[in-house]
Amino acid sequence: MFELTVEKPEDWWDVEALYDLCFAPGRTALSSYRLRDGVDPIRELCFVGRDGQGIIGGVIRNWPVCINGHLAILLGPVAVHPTRQGEGLGGILMHAALNRATDLGWERVMLVGDYPYYKRFGFEKLEGVIMPPPTNPDRVLGIELVEGAWAQVKGNVERAGDCNPEESAHL
Repeated sequence: MFELTVEKPEDWWDVEALYDLCFAPGRTALSSYRLRDGVDPIRELCFVGRDGQGIIGGVIRNWPVCINGHLAILLGPVAVHPTRQGEGLGGILMHAALNRATDLGWERVMLVGDYPYYKRFGFEKLEGVIMPPPTNPDRVLGIELVEGAWAQVKGNVERAGDCNPEESAHL
């Protein structure tokens, strides 16, 4: 049994330690981190999953990004402590983030990940959406929270802070 809460500022060190454990400290060199630099995460979509003793077993964070004037969510990273893997916490975190994003009016979500894992949540390969190098294009996946949300969205993924708000379509 896990309790999900929105990540609080005092969770920061524990969340970062879990990310380092799951992905290694070199994770911040990945191209997706360049899209997060200087941009605040979407606080309402950052969750911490704790067990009955209050110990963090898994986390998920989400950031806004921009593709050719269209805002999207860059989902992740999502991490589950190695001793808690296989208990469904990753799926619980994914569903919580996607459901809350829908409730908040977001239209599209993307991530960089393994299709065999993320297809069960409805993610498909995004054609024409280009992450900064050296990202493997086969790992750029997306899901529509509103039908047709990815239909006309093509181009380079950029930091949300670089997006021209006057050109941005609805979330």
